[in-house]
Amino acid sequence: MALTVGFIGLGTMGLPMARHIVNRGFRIKLYARRASIFETKAKSLVEQGAIPCLNLSEVSTDVDVVITNVTGTDDVESVLLGEGGAASFTKPNTIFIDHSTIDPARTKGISQRLDALGMDFVDAPVSGGVWASEEGRLIVMQGGSEEACLRANEIINCYAKTITRVGTAGHGQIAKLSNQIAQTITIQGVAECLTFAKKLGADPDAVFQAIKDGMGGSQMMSLMAPKMIAEDFDAGIEARLHAKDVGIAHETALDQTLSLPCLEFVNRQYKAIMEQDLGMCDSSILFDMLK
Repeated sequence: MALTVGFIGLGTMGLPMARHIVNRGFRIKLYARRASIFETKAKSLVEQGAIPCLNLSEVSTDVDVVITNVTGTDDVESVLLGEGGAASFTKPNTIFIDHSTIDPARTKGISQRLDALGMDFVDAPVSGGVWASEEGRLIVMQGGSEEACLRANEIINCYAKTITRVGTAGHGQIAKLSNQIAQTITIQGVAECLTFAKKLGADPDAVFQAIKDGMGGSQMMSLMAPKMIAEDFDAGIEARLHAKDVGIAHETALDQTLSLPCLEFVNRQYKAIMEQDLGMCDSSILFDMLK
């Protein structure tokens, strides 16, 4: 019998993921804080048979899997375990899959609390951005028991290119934050190399073309350099989301008395971006911060 899925969070990443689940023939119930989405962006999913829900009780009752794709740690805890949260309505042995990027230690706590209720939990943050979500080619990093991860994969395979179990609960988040450290430091590096080239009188685009296929090139350089050169800071990857993730990574490093100088600098840059109300800009705005 096909699984029934309750999906919570229909943002730019969550909505395409839900669409892939529908297209694979699973029964799915949808919940978003703004119910108006069922008359707009999610209307086609409802027309395909997805069930719109007005509250957490509706989306969590009589389902086998609950998926969350929300913004922060507080959001995940509230949606799952707060008063009237999803875990209040699910049946024993339900599996919870969280695709949000949140604090690893608190993720472990969420897993322990759900385990005490007789339910499984997999933290499964993703990488690849909106394009990968739309194409069903997300990179998924998992934390959870082997059994729980295998159960979760029946659904995750609907929208994933690769799935890697990193370890127990919270380890998916450790992998994702590691990814975000490398990613944002790379963006800062691209901003600095183009600023360096421009200051010395070279054409930044010519420099980019010269180095992009060399050892210094990367997917992130190819994505960010053209936006920096054009000073096009319309959001592809919103800086506020990187600011959140970098902040979590920085706080986690401090908790471990771990000194990471590049992370510390990038965290300061993102704090400055947020203080200047530039969080809705693309992360390529790091280039502008060097002026």
